[in-house]
Amino acid sequence: MKIAISGLGKMGGQIVEKLTISGHEVIAHDTNPDTVKIMTAKGIKAYTDPMQLIREFGSERITIWLMIPAEFVDEALNTWLSLLQPGDILIDGGNSDYRQTIMRSQKAGALQVNFLDIGTSGGVMGLKNGFSMMVGGNEETFQYCEPIIKVLSKPAGDYQYFGPSGTGHFVKMVHNAIEYGVMESYSEGYRLIKDGPYKNINLASVASVWQKGSIIKSDLNELALEIFKENPNLDGIDGSVAESGEARWAVESAKTQGFELPAIKISRQVRLDSENGEVNFGTKLLAALRHKFGGHAINK
Repeated sequence: MKIAISGLGKMGGQIVEKLTISGHEVIAHDTNPDTVKIMTAKGIKAYTDPMQLIREFGSERITIWLMIPAEFVDEALNTWLSLLQPGDILIDGGNSDYRQTIMRSQKAGALQVNFLDIGTSGGVMGLKNGFSMMVGGNEETFQYCEPIIKVLSKPAGDYQYFGPSGTGHFVKMVHNAIEYGVMESYSEGYRLIKDGPYKNINLASVASVWQKGSIIKSDLNELALEIFKENPNLDGIDGSVAESGEARWAVESAKTQGFELPAIKISRQVRLDSENGEVNFGTKLLAALRHKFGGHAINK
């Protein structure tokens, strides 16, 4: 299958590589010329100009998968919709607000362009382990795209179709909100050990024993183990942690249903406070974890 991937960051670049290795014809796009040059050097057709990418499809049906930050989706949507034809497919694989996804789907639908929302998780480990993908949108369009989704899930990831437009991003929003709370729990626990009454407890040893048979073992704790082995005191990390939106959207969504998400709400507030200078060993670990699994900037 021929597909274009727009947005060649940590995950987008891996999606290009994974699909290419699997025999799919991939055309890459990014607004950064240097990123495009790197992709071209790997033998993959890559462009900064959307029109050049469109020409690569000729008369074939066009499928474009966006892997870009949520704040740029509307601009990208307008660009691609001006170039696509009825029957073409546009996929938002990023972390968009599901409420906006519904409106974007309607906008695309008015032009007879098929729109899928695919919440994608897996971070920088997705190339090796496979991605976890949560799909919403037209079911027939999902079935058409399923071969590439299946490839991206291998060997140990998974995917599911959840329903109409917005459901994929809704499930991914909740996933990321849970991630906020789980990461906050780990960061607070390790901070308590670090700053507690016993001053010589090796945190890598703690993470190691927790990762073997413990009920709180996880991929996140495995990453914490790696972090503590590499940088026991988290030196060089300022502890400011970006709040990227998903937890806020989840809290807002819960309020519309008449209930609260107290753990997620507090974990989000910790990040907001860290951006205002309230940093500690726990927020340093949060920053290190985000960098480890997602390639996010470790300092401002």
